[in-house]
Amino acid sequence: MKIELEDVRYPTGHYQKPNEFTSAVIEDYISVIHTFPKRVAEAVEGLSEEQLDTPYRPDGWTIRQVVHHCSDSHMNAFIRHKLALTEDNPVIRPYYEDRWAELPDSKMPVAPSLLLLQGLHARWTLLLKSLTPPELERTFVHPEHNKAFTLAESIGMYAWHCNHHLAHISNLTQTKGWK
Repeated sequence: MKIELEDVRYPTGHYQKPNEFTSAVIEDYISVIHTFPKRVAEAVEGLSEEQLDTPYRPDGWTIRQVVHHCSDSHMNAFIRHKLALTEDNPVIRPYYEDRWAELPDSKMPVAPSLLLLQGLHARWTLLLKSLTPPELERTFVHPEHNKAFTLAESIGMYAWHCNHHLAHISNLTQTKGWK
């Protein structure tokens, strides 16, 4: 069986926006975000330094870089959500995630990023669970997409992001027989 590069890059598929952001859908997304720190910590537990430095695909990030990327990305998401709640349709600041993944802190042990994710997601989950239906409709503008995103949309995209990168790690560890 031949594994397609697209399947390795997007093991959970591309994000699919639901037809409607019901309270049940939002609750499911928040649950994914809430449990992510524990799930990613379990996925990398016991991996050697060499295993952490293994790319999940050819020319892809290493497991170590994926973990650090998640903390970088989710810090940005948390701030974007707070901006949307405290400003009217703010334009957020994009960043070059590929360049961030090459900085020295993306080569350090994963423990600090796992701790950061734990604290960050605790705060983020509390914030997300407090949102009212009107607050879920608040928006921020992403200049790369030249589009406004509602908080409901963003919560869905970040729940997908959690599962997407967790699948990169778990698929590699399973394929290699490490777990």
